[in-house]
Parts: sequence; structure tokens; C-alpha cells
Amino acid sequence: MKTDLCNMKAVAEKKYTLGLKLPTDPRWVDLTQFSLQDILTDHAYCEQKATSAMISIIQQYAEREGIVDLLSPVVAEEWGHFRAVLAQLKKRGLSLGEQRQDMYVKHLMKGKKKGQSRDGYFLDMLLICAMIEARSCERFKTLSRKLTDPELKEFYHQFMVAEASHYKLFLKLAKMHFEDQVVMDRWQYWLDYEASFIKDLPLRGDRLH
Repeated sequence: MKTDLCNMKAVAEKKYTLGLKLPTDPRWVDLTQFSLQDILTDHAYCEQKATSAMISIIQQYAEREGIVDLLSPVVAEEWGHFRAVLAQLKKRGLSLGEQRQDMYVKHLMKGKKKGQSRDGYFLDMLLICAMIEARSCERFKTLSRKLTDPELKEFYHQFMVAEASHYKLFLKLAKMHFEDQVVMDRWQYWLDYEASFIKDLPLRGDRLH
């Protein structure tokens, strides 16, 4: 009986890609195939915003160990990703559409503590970036497995690998500046917080998140 209870608990605590608590609704990838221009447009802007976010962290915390040396190459990589998505649009005779508000990131940012210290804000920004990279990795994994276009399947597999690497980097940076337990406690908060709202976001095929 005890073994059965342990097994039930293990199932209940099942984690998904990179520890995320909820998977993407499987219907999402079907929707993306009906609006390829929109999903590629949103993806392009996500890469542009990721570049800007990392530049902002460098600007605010350049004195912190590893921030300039480890994030600068990722800035260049993210901008390369932006250009790669633009190339996919052009190849298919599609154009970059208008930027739309990212409701996922907007909700995520609301989870930051108000009035916290500079160190607290620094930790949260690293973990928010890790969370976005983890969710993006999970979405790219879904696209790489479910899309019918062979080229796009490989395209998104490469992005999945890159986002997983970035996720690990942000957690590494956090642990370079804070005690492991402090980082993991706060990371658990972000995992719980993301799970609390992502299930209620509208299911849209024109959004990466």
C-alpha cells in the first residue's frame, strides 16, 4: 500500500520539459500550422526581445562575475536567431508582421516582488529569463515533433537545443551569485507561479508563448 501511495505521488509530481509543471496544450501546435506567418513573426520578435533583455542585464549588472563574459555571446546568438527567423519568412514569401503584446511575459513579470533589493531583483531577472527559455524550449520541442514541414521540424529542433542551453546558463549565473538553496527555493516559486496562470491564457496559434 505504501508503495502504491509513493507511485501515485510520483505521478502527481510529474515534471515536464526542464522541470515545467504544465505542458503546452497539444492543440496549440495544430493551430500554429494555420497561421505560419503569425507564429514566425511572433517568434522573431521573441528573439529580438530576448536580445534586448540580455543587453539590459549586462547594462545593469556589468560588475557581476560572468555577466559580460557569459551573456555577450548569447546576445549575438539571439540576434542571429532573429535573422534566421526572418530568413524563414522571406524564403516562404512571407513578411514580418506587427509586434503583438506578449501576454505570457506580461503575466510572468507580475510575479516579481515589489520593493525588493537590487540583489533580489537581479536574482528574479535571471530566473525569469531561465523560465522564458525553458518554456520556449518546450514549445520548440513540440513544434519540432509535430509540424509536418521537414525543414521547419529541423529548424525548431535546433532552437530547442539552443534554448535548453540558455536556460542552464541563467541558472548557472544565479548560482554563481547566490546560495544554491536560495536559487532553488526562488526557482520553485517561479515554477509554481507560471503554472498558476499559463493554463488560463488563451490558446492561440499566432503566439509562441
